[in-house]
Amino acid sequence: MFLIHCPYCGEDREEEEFHAAGEAHIARPLDPDACSDEEWGNYLYFRRNPRGLHRELWVHVAGCGKYFNIARDTASYQIHGSYRIGERFTWSDAEDSAAP
Repeated sequence: MFLIHCPYCGEDREEEEFHAAGEAHIARPLDPDACSDEEWGNYLYFRRNPRGLHRELWVHVAGCGKYFNIARDTASYQIHGSYRIGERFTWSDAEDSAAP
């Protein structure tokens, strides 16, 4: 188990209070009606699943109920930071070469 910092509550809480909601920063098509079935299916169902540095969407289900982003390493489970929706996260200089 690991601790996750909720950027809205401002507290570090146990992982079981949260729920992962998939890859972060997925852009919804501007005009869904103009998408082909294949394009729409790719948007809905296909996500990257990288080993290493990755940004994920999480929700604080047992707390404030808000969605936020986490930058973490999927191989080591190390969390590099959490940030609110609409904010930017900058990887440290040591990680820039591997950052998505």
